[in-house]
Amino acid sequence: MIVTDIFDKGGIIVWILTGYSFIALTILFERTIRFMFMGRPGRQVEKQLLDALRQYQPDNIINKMRGPEGRLLQGILQASKEGVQDLNRVAVRLGSFELNKMEKGFRTLSFLGNTAPLLGLLGTIIGMIKAFMVIEQAGGQVDAQALAGGIWEAMLTTGVGLAVAIPVLFLLHLLESMTDKRAHSMRNYASLLLEYLPQCSTNSSTSEESEATHHRNGV
Repeated sequence: MIVTDIFDKGGIIVWILTGYSFIALTILFERTIRFMFMGRPGRQVEKQLLDALRQYQPDNIINKMRGPEGRLLQGILQASKEGVQDLNRVAVRLGSFELNKMEKGFRTLSFLGNTAPLLGLLGTIIGMIKAFMVIEQAGGQVDAQALAGGIWEAMLTTGVGLAVAIPVLFLLHLLESMTDKRAHSMRNYASLLLEYLPQCSTNSSTSEESEATHHRNGV
């Protein structure tokens, strides 16, 4: 079977699934490139930041940090200098913003991955209906080879739908795992900074702080 046969036999459903693939690949490529060049703190940054906080001089370390962790800490530190009292809420707001940027396109990928098999199944059902309509019109006198050909053509869209859905959902899972790790990293750095800033409200709930940079729940 060649590619032209797949499009010819699969009909409009295969063309729609091809569009699914193009959209998914575009999002996956863009997200992968963004994660690669996002930047992240070095291995020694946490220790350096802790030492700087103990000496009440975190500015130099924080201003050199890269990635969402750096932007989060820079925002918290700036709010502290401006006299903001409830820094936990600042961390929640800034962390949520950074997390939403990392998760851009995830809902679209999830939609494509979950609906592709259903769309393929729809194509198969439509194909089977047509095959049985031919059998009815022929009065039950249908060549077995012709019947088999009609069935595999109907099953084709289900195969294409699964071929689209499986890699999309697999790669989405990898991206979500990478995002979860960065969310944990942001939460760790934010907690470390908030422990040493005097403006941090002691009345803020610990559950609210733990929600900061929590995947898909907002910061």
